[in-house]
Amino acid sequence: MVSLTAEKEPMELRVAAPYLITQSWVDYTPEQHAVWAELVGRNMPQLRDHACREYLDGFEQIGLREDELPDLAAVSERLAPRTGWQSTPVSGFLPADAFFEMLAARRFPTTTWLRSREAMEYTPEPDIFHDVFGHVPMHAHPVFADFLQQYGAICARLTDARDLERMGRLFWFTVEFGVIRQDGEIKVYGSGLISSHGECSRVLAGGCEVKEFELDAVLDQEFQTSEMQPVLYAVESFEQIYEAMRLAESRLG
Repeated sequence: MVSLTAEKEPMELRVAAPYLITQSWVDYTPEQHAVWAELVGRNMPQLRDHACREYLDGFEQIGLREDELPDLAAVSERLAPRTGWQSTPVSGFLPADAFFEMLAARRFPTTTWLRSREAMEYTPEPDIFHDVFGHVPMHAHPVFADFLQQYGAICARLTDARDLERMGRLFWFTVEFGVIRQDGEIKVYGSGLISSHGECSRVLAGGCEVKEFELDAVLDQEFQTSEMQPVLYAVESFEQIYEAMRLAESRLG
């Protein structure tokens, strides 16, 4: 595959523009930094053993800290030279067209609010812990970065609801709940597993079926966002999901 990270001109955001905000890092409270530190402290011991090496490398490369919330501008400063991606603050949940536009522009839409201590286990809407801790380290990996940008560019052009639904399944079973075989073991890389200690523990303990990644099976696999996943699909490499995404594009419409 040919890397796309050398693109120079930033793409103008039109649909997503109304949702862009500025993160006010200085306004985070000591309690919020403490919640972040507790969340990271709960997850990292498990991830050091069971996250894929690309995630762990990315965590270090983008300068995430375990004791305080991330400054998105500083994260982007370290991330952009590696893959062209930025962690871009947004006001909240985005409509699909704005979300895909941002991915196509290598701008990951990142919420700036943090769950409360009362919602440590689960929050129905993504927060900065899910978005940054769960997603952004993988954006430092060139192949995964290219996959995500091309995924956004393809979906931004789609108008058929059935095509969008099938591509949504590809996203779910890779970006959100992806697992990969490394050194003979199942390792996690999907943000839904990375940022959820409970769900990650369940998968690693054999609490769901892990099948070999096969594109047609993934595109046909329904899922419920509010339930634990009964089946996941393990890839052998990140080149495999990039090629799967290109193959899926050829089957649309």
